[in-house]
Amino acid sequence: QVQLMESGGGLVQAGGSLKLSCVSSTSIFNMNFMGWGRQAPGKAREVVAIFRSDGTTTYAESVKGRFTISRDNAKNTVYLEMNSLKPEDTAVYYCTGQEPGRGAYWGQGTQVTVSS
Repeated sequence: QVQLMESGGGLVQAGGSLKLSCVSSTSIFNMNFMGWGRQAPGKAREVVAIFRSDGTTTYAESVKGRFTISRDNAKNTVYLEMNSLKPEDTAVYYCTGQEPGRGAYWGQGTQVTVSS
């Protein structure tokens, strides 16, 4: 089973930046997709950025132009660079990935708190 470990969360002021990292226990090269989701208190989990095996990326409207997903296959790592952070970006951020023929995996999450 794939294990995903996030890091890089923390407390930042509005307008600041953070870069999250997600290390996979297995190769991410052949994953159908790798991405990031988030869940704020009292809200459903939402996917904010996806990097597909065909090289395409998709972002939630709420983060477009501010967040950038990238990957380093050699390090089995996916990143989420978050700029111009807003208080409404406060959430637990989860890494997700899917192997061909399997369901999606999720990490344990890392807390991001944006103060106003």
